[in-house]
Amino acid sequence: MPHPEPTPPGSAPPGDGLRTLVLGGARSGKSAFAESLLGAGPVRYLATAIPDPADTDFADRIAAHRARRPADWTVLDGADPADVLHNPHPGPTLVDDIGTWLTARLDARAAWDAPRGTITPDTDALVAAVAEYPGRLVLVTPEVGLGVIPATRSGRLFRDEIGTLNQRLAQVCDEAYFVLAGLPMRLK
Repeated sequence: MPHPEPTPPGSAPPGDGLRTLVLGGARSGKSAFAESLLGAGPVRYLATAIPDPADTDFADRIAAHRARRPADWTVLDGADPADVLHNPHPGPTLVDDIGTWLTARLDARAAWDAPRGTITPDTDALVAAVAEYPGRLVLVTPEVGLGVIPATRSGRLFRDEIGTLNQRLAQVCDEAYFVLAGLPMRLK
């Protein structure tokens, strides 16, 4: 089935219901590209990471993201987009990123060694919330399927779960981009 022509980046007014998925590898520039799609306005930023105070490297990464964002953005740290997206926002909403959200859900359900499908209720809720969201929404997510098969069960579980989730999110989003070496490529 052909897809409608995607809206050019930055041309959609805030609150228009356009849903965009931005995929990319680690340090690909996907977050900066996603932020560039938002334009002006009261941006709501759902930061899904749950920082570990003992992990100073991760804290430095979070600080770099915070320093790049405009001061007037509303930031919800440790946010669960499956819950937050049930409350529309007057301006655009950015979720960064789905991979850290997925990790938190796997942790919360102690699903790393559980049978596959343990987090299906969580992923179903997220996909439904994205599909039903009425405002401008940009989702950032890692693409992890370009490398070798992970040697550990947890690595394979994460790769499989994020791959399936990314496919489902791409289906409910209006447009999708893949960012490689800071260069965005439109997929849809």
